[in-house]
Amino acid sequence: MSPAEGAEDPRLEQLVDGIVRLAAGELNARIEPSDQRDAIDAVITGVNLLAEELGHIYTDLEERVAARTAMLRRTQVKLEHMAKTDALTGLANRTLLNERIQDAIRTETENGNAPAVLILDLDSFKAVNDTLGHSAGDAVLVEVSRRLRSVVRATDTVARLGGDEFAALITGASADEVMLIAHRACEALQDRVDIGPETVWTTASIGICLRGPGYSAEELMRDADIAMYHAKARGRNTVQLFHPEMLNAVQERARITAELRTAAASGQLALYYQPVVELASGRVAGVEALVRWHHPVHGTIMPDSFIGIAEETGLILDLGRWVLREGIAQLGRWKREAPQLADFRLHINLSAAELLRSDLLDDLNETLARNDIEPSRLVLEITESVLMSRRTGEQQVLEKIRALGVGLQIDDFGTGYSSISYLRELPADTVKVDHSLIKNLETDPRQQKFVSAILQLISAAELEAIVEGIETAEQAERLQAMGCLYGQGYYYGRPVPAAEIPNRVNGAGPRR
Repeated sequence: MSPAEGAEDPRLEQLVDGIVRLAAGELNARIEPSDQRDAIDAVITGVNLLAEELGHIYTDLEERVAARTAMLRRTQVKLEHMAKTDALTGLANRTLLNERIQDAIRTETENGNAPAVLILDLDSFKAVNDTLGHSAGDAVLVEVSRRLRSVVRATDTVARLGGDEFAALITGASADEVMLIAHRACEALQDRVDIGPETVWTTASIGICLRGPGYSAEELMRDADIAMYHAKARGRNTVQLFHPEMLNAVQERARITAELRTAAASGQLALYYQPVVELASGRVAGVEALVRWHHPVHGTIMPDSFIGIAEETGLILDLGRWVLREGIAQLGRWKREAPQLADFRLHINLSAAELLRSDLLDDLNETLARNDIEPSRLVLEITESVLMSRRTGEQQVLEKIRALGVGLQIDDFGTGYSSISYLRELPADTVKVDHSLIKNLETDPRQQKFVSAILQLISAAELEAIVEGIETAEQAERLQAMGCLYGQGYYYGRPVPAAEIPNRVNGAGPRR
């Protein structure tokens, strides 16, 4: 074939078109060869073979990409599952529970049936880990998760929030149905759990939040948690439904906590002093320091409203440090300015947390020395539960306090687990008998015998008794007749500012 003839050959145009189509990605494009079997046909055949090979390569590549994509998708699903489930129990975790609560809120508010949330915390679970080990504790948690699954419906979600805290999302249920599920859960967890040769008994405190449309997932969880803590406070192993006033109480406690942190520095705290009187003579033998909070908005706040919060939050350490230093400083001022108060004693309450304060002994020494106060003029009042626990750390501190010469007094005797056998061994000098024991003392002969026996017991242990809460002359007379040496109460005077104490001592006697 001559060049001129080849230039006019239509197969060349077909060849070029086929190559362009292949280059554009049409791997199924083919060029039809002619019957001439010449060089052009050879090229066409070669291009077709190349297209065939490219097709196989592309198909194989697609299959590999599809396989890798499927593998990545399976891995992604597995990772998502791991990220949203609890590894120990296989339950949903907090993240997945929150997502499902949000989904339930979106779907169920359309028909007016809002979801309910239960939060459950095991009672005394720490003892399982401490006595049997964490492996046993994990086995208990797995069994708890199984039992919780068994009491909810298939449409509900059970989650482990962490530690020994669980939650359940109940959807499409009435309030009665939700309460029934909660009580079933409470009952199911009371059955024994066998861990090898050991038997464990579990109970739980359950809080429920049933709120209408418009509540967020965070608010449902928050309020169920608040209800759960109310269940704990009511004695545990019980179910508590959330009520709005519970949130108000929590918010009030948070406000008190925040404001109490700065109360001392801003001059809002003050000490009032209540006389401790010798019953026979009416002489003021000492005073008990009682803290008052003069709030700029809410007025005077009594200790019952904030001491418990201070103990729960750890603020009791700073509060106790302030009371100790302010009380001893006032004792020093009286010593200098009121000679008639030279020998009376100051009583200050000391909490269990303060007893283990690392700088307590140094603080006592330094504060007494700085104010030129003899240690014997200070009496620390400690509840009988602390004194009777006799734990090593507390026992050592008590012994060192006594070595300083500071007095120790058993406070609120008769309200805890008083033990006759321990009374002689307690590291104390005096015993304050709780006011509840002298209720009806004037009219109840049985109570009179009971109080008399307690006072004789205290005397037999070579301790001195102080009875608090004396409100009438007849109570004072009967206690004196029983051999009680000291008393305290409204009959002898209410707590007053420090400035009034010198006049009170000068005019010793009952204040009617």
